[in-house]
Amino acid sequence: MKTLLEKSKYLAIVGVISLLVAAVAAFAWGTLKTVAAVMLVFESAGKDAGITIEFIEIVDSFLIATAILIFAVSLYELFIGPLELPEWMLAHNLYELKGKLSSMIVLVMAVKFLQKLLEIKDTQDLLRTGVAIALISAVLIAFGYFGKKD
Repeated sequence: MKTLLEKSKYLAIVGVISLLVAAVAAFAWGTLKTVAAVMLVFESAGKDAGITIEFIEIVDSFLIATAILIFAVSLYELFIGPLELPEWMLAHNLYELKGKLSSMIVLVMAVKFLQKLLEIKDTQDLLRTGVAIALISAVLIAFGYFGKKD
């Protein structure tokens, strides 16, 4: 039974491979968005109002892709074995991994709010969205700050 439980750590490889596939797809998605945005810039001679939003969406796409990649390598490091990667890419325990996820969620929400701000139609909806994002961000930041283990 002991050997079976020790070898079960390799089940995490399913998650690692799935996250790597998702990261590749997300980077491809960001690349396609980049091509579309560059075409929009040239087609409109830089005068289309949507260019700014397109570029913000590109940043968001690559931010998400990078987060997925960080999760893949961190899961590998946590369950399978050490990797020679920059320290910022790795989480050394599940708490650090959850902290990285929280940070990425806050960044993605900030980017989405900026998009909404640029597309403003209903100011009350914008206010509600801003308050909701601020509350969720505060909770996630508090989780990171107060939940640290010494």
